[in-house]
Amino acid sequence: MTVHFYKYQGAGNDFVILDNRNQSYSLSTEQINFLCDRRFGIGADGLMLLEAAEGYDFRMVYYNADGHESTMCGNGGRCIAAFAQHTGVAGTDQSFIAIDGPHQALIKDNGIVSLQMQDIDAIELSNDVAILNTGSPHYVCFDNDIDGLDIFTEGRNIRNGERFQPKGINVNFVERTAEGLRIRTYERGVEDETLACGTGVTAAAIASVGEATGHFEIPVAARGGDLSVQFDKTGAQEVRNVWLTGPAQAVFEGQISI
Repeated sequence: MTVHFYKYQGAGNDFVILDNRNQSYSLSTEQINFLCDRRFGIGADGLMLLEAAEGYDFRMVYYNADGHESTMCGNGGRCIAAFAQHTGVAGTDQSFIAIDGPHQALIKDNGIVSLQMQDIDAIELSNDVAILNTGSPHYVCFDNDIDGLDIFTEGRNIRNGERFQPKGINVNFVERTAEGLRIRTYERGVEDETLACGTGVTAAAIASVGEATGHFEIPVAARGGDLSVQFDKTGAQEVRNVWLTGPAQAVFEGQISI
């Protein structure tokens, strides 16, 4: 089978995207894993299918690099919105459906895309650790020197902790700076550190305000680029109007046989 693909990246978080509105592709776990392989395939943190969805501009179906369908991916959502606009599937103000529900996306100037994330109704705070679900489950740990950490080993140990089984959890190490936050993330499904993670950036920004309430806009510097998160914290556990903003760019397109 010949697959026509598009490669996009958002702050270094990269994705293979397939236009599947005609249901042309039905890929196995092994095929998705191959396409995401950085040595033998195209190379990506994940793969997305853009599909038709009644009442929406499109449906986003997301798979991790290991080939398994996963929970919401924030940077993936921004990239598939950019793809939909570039290919004429949708305009600059979009509505799409993903595994965690409906999303709105706004395409701005200079390759910047804002994505509305899900509301949050549960945040677990304990010392320098927060656990919350921003479309995907996240463990957020604040540290004074994230560059000095062994992200792979520490992230993998937490991700595989007994409490978070059987599916595991994404792990974020966050450092407060004068400008906002810096973040490094170990992603389940990729099983390694990624250059950025949209739902992780969102979780870190929300966790950083503790129990404070109000409107916040927090810059977050990932290894692959700068993002920002806006939200309204309406109570100790409640967060509304969450928007993740940052770059989303086409890298290349091509064909590959699988």
